[in-house]
Amino acid sequence: MKRRSFIKKSSSAGLLAMSLPAIPDFSSIVAEMRFGVAEASYVQRRYAKLDSINYPPFTDSLQMIEHCSSVGFGGVQFSVSGWDAAFAKKVKKRVEELDLFLEGQIRLPKEDADLQRFIDEVSAAKEAGVDILRTACLSGRRYETFDSKSSFQEFRTKSINSLKLAEPVVRDFDIKLAVENHKDWRITEMIEILDVIDSDWVGVTLDTGNNLSLLEDPMEVVEALAPYAFTVHLKDMAVEEYEDGFLLAEINLGEGFLDIDKMITVIKGHNPDIRFNLEMITRDPLKIPCLTKGYWATFDEVSAVELAGFLYKIKKGKSTSPLTVISKNSADDRLALEIENNKASLKYARQRLGFV
Repeated sequence: MKRRSFIKKSSSAGLLAMSLPAIPDFSSIVAEMRFGVAEASYVQRRYAKLDSINYPPFTDSLQMIEHCSSVGFGGVQFSVSGWDAAFAKKVKKRVEELDLFLEGQIRLPKEDADLQRFIDEVSAAKEAGVDILRTACLSGRRYETFDSKSSFQEFRTKSINSLKLAEPVVRDFDIKLAVENHKDWRITEMIEILDVIDSDWVGVTLDTGNNLSLLEDPMEVVEALAPYAFTVHLKDMAVEEYEDGFLLAEINLGEGFLDIDKMITVIKGHNPDIRFNLEMITRDPLKIPCLTKGYWATFDEVSAVELAGFLYKIKKGKSTSPLTVISKNSADDRLALEIENNKASLKYARQRLGFV
């Protein structure tokens, strides 16, 4: 039974309750124990434009909210792009009816000319009841996007400028801006940028697996970024060797090689009320070509000892079976697998990780 339904049904006992001691309000605690889901967990159904009668594409956030609630997720983290005040009010109303928590996702303003778009979307997010907005400096992957240190340095400068434009806006609207470690920044680079911005309103969307692509140990990433985290993309990962490096894939919680239990403990140690959103991206494994020259174009030198130690961990933790390739499957099979994966991870989170 939904908590709101329980409260409603219990109202008939009002006279009796008046004679009893007041019951503490645990609603905020319950809310933070719920397991949410990030939009990327439905990347196939939302963005792949697959032709399917059985699994029609989601055309807006309201449709996704209905589906995620029906599956059993306790919260959602979706893009607020294109929202206006009227749509935001519809979202807020439905989220409250379903008793979910709501976080948003937003693109940073690229320059002054893009600032009004950002302000409008933050305003709509506030109207919908959003208190945290996830964002990312880079939409792609560092080793695929940049071919020189100078181009990466230019990106860094632009990213800092974007965050400086965004910070006064989110501060005025009383919304936290959470920058994801999105296969762009290594630990020290991200912390340096946060220190430059130096704001209580700008922190981290802590992704538990992304920095494997940058040859960093996931637990070390969690320990370093947890003090800055406003929200979490919780995922498990699997790896497989290939000739130019290794393959990397999100995998159902509990089936990969990350120590998810310890990660949650570390993160909650810094912020007991932080929310966790599943990001189980159903897609082909990503190629991490760390044995090629091009991969290293944007990096400072990494010692042979450090690289060897990381590759040893990859070899030791590699999957015992080939990673799943979904692009060869039919549209319906891909979409059905996406739902199956999300349900499996939600079940694991409830049974093994303490979520409700």
